[in-house]
Amino acid sequence: MGGFCETTTRLLAVSAGSAAEMVFWPIFFQLLILLSAALLLGMLFERLGQSAILGYLLAGTLMGPAVLGAVHADSGVPVIAELGVSMLLFAIGLEFSMRHLLRLGSLALGGGTLQICLTLAAGYGVASAFGFGLGTALAIGAMVALSSTACVLRILIDRGEIDSIHGRSALGILLMQDIAVVPLVLLVTLLGGAGTIAEMGVGFAKAGGVIVALIGGFYLLSNYVLPRLLKSLSLSRDRELLILLAVVLAMGSAGAAHAVGISPALGAFIAGIMLAESPFATQIRSDISALRALFITLFFASVGMLADPLWIAQHAAQVALVVALFVVGKALLITGIALLFKQPLQYALATGISLAQVGEFGIVIAGIAHSDGLLDDPTFQLLVSATLISLFLTPFLLRAALPIGRALQKRLPTKNIASRTAADSGAAEPLSGHVIVVGFGPAGQRVAEELANQNRTALILDLRPPNIALANSMGFAAELGDSTHLDVLLHHGITRARAIVITVPDHRATTQITVATRHLAPDIHIIARARYHNSVAELERPGGVVVIDEEFATGERLAEAVRAACAPAEAGDGDPDLIS
Repeated sequence: MGGFCETTTRLLAVSAGSAAEMVFWPIFFQLLILLSAALLLGMLFERLGQSAILGYLLAGTLMGPAVLGAVHADSGVPVIAELGVSMLLFAIGLEFSMRHLLRLGSLALGGGTLQICLTLAAGYGVASAFGFGLGTALAIGAMVALSSTACVLRILIDRGEIDSIHGRSALGILLMQDIAVVPLVLLVTLLGGAGTIAEMGVGFAKAGGVIVALIGGFYLLSNYVLPRLLKSLSLSRDRELLILLAVVLAMGSAGAAHAVGISPALGAFIAGIMLAESPFATQIRSDISALRALFITLFFASVGMLADPLWIAQHAAQVALVVALFVVGKALLITGIALLFKQPLQYALATGISLAQVGEFGIVIAGIAHSDGLLDDPTFQLLVSATLISLFLTPFLLRAALPIGRALQKRLPTKNIASRTAADSGAAEPLSGHVIVVGFGPAGQRVAEELANQNRTALILDLRPPNIALANSMGFAAELGDSTHLDVLLHHGITRARAIVITVPDHRATTQITVATRHLAPDIHIIARARYHNSVAELERPGGVVVIDEEFATGERLAEAVRAACAPAEAGDGDPDLIS
């Protein structure tokens, strides 16, 4: 009897193992096919000078159920790919501490909230004009209100524009959109008849409480638990354990958020910003970079799987009209909001164009509306197809955003608000022999302090009113102005200045200011900040530019610290373990 039971147990175990293999290996091969196609097409698009994201999207379309059918819609790939967005937001959160986030300004909170409300209202109005009912029109408005966090931030980072003026504005609005995902989902659920207004209110309150609880939990984790954990001998010496810790933090934050009913990407971002203040944020970001790249690739490929090229071709006119409404309407609306918050025209337009697409969470909301009967099959397919086309267009839109803004700025007879403010608030007597400091962040403040120590006149130019107020409070002459404009530089005496120091981290703005300065004042001393080593050559091109290479300077400081640490040991009176 015992032998029979043992044999039966073994047979059941083998059977269970075979069943698991039958489930696992088909998914494995589909993942392999999808990643291989994404690799080949991503390389092709990079070779053509385009974003690899286009290749990932196209790989999903070609391998998806609507074309070759190599990857099934129910294969589990889209579920795995959701981790990609969470990984991206977690890593970005590590770059942006809470203090950094607050410095994004009023456009992030006020502008982001206003954008969601106005876009929802505009989407409702247009949908109503096309004959859709109240519930359907509001669901469409909720869908259109969201842009693509994963796509926009990935491209901004790749282009080195995440620290630019329009990059910061786009980031702030995108974060507000991610926070709004839960209320918008609750709204669409209510419209579908799955809940009452009271239940919706409870849902909002629950979501708010959960977010506060997550912030508190991650704060305690980052300030009290992790520092003690990392002091342990095994974690400090075992590289594998550090990588595992990073993965657990990234995936665990997304899983915790999903478990309590909010967006996993939002939960991952909250965890990231709470951990950003810790000394191990850089190491964690480095450890998850490979996994983030893998999951992000899967995410874009899984989005591409939703496309049905044959259906799009058969309804090309309708799809083109909806795409135009999405892109043009959102670009104009967001541009108007950015102008309302006193952003210069060229950067306001660049922000609007960058966020003109409908994002991945918009597809999620459309899916909920479809399952609840708010959207019929043709309307759902039309909206999803237009969304995917807008995502395909996003790399091209972001590449063209700032050039379009600059071109429009030059054609308009009036100056932007920053230029007008700068021109109207000049000093009574023109300055001469002064040093212009562009940007009043930590680097600009240090430069201004050094100039003050040398009794030299400094003039601060910055686009952020809080920085101007700070400079004035410290006793420096400061003006609100966009230094990429020739008229602003001329008004503040670039031809009479002794030197200009460009401290802003935005490489493209720094390059433009450098070229403009050399054109206006051939003999002026130009000192420019280069955040990355590969941008030094471009900044040196106008000639006579002293470029401070941040990466090289950091290396020099590290080498200097190493020399100081090793000096006692070399003298024979230190601990030899310091240099072993």
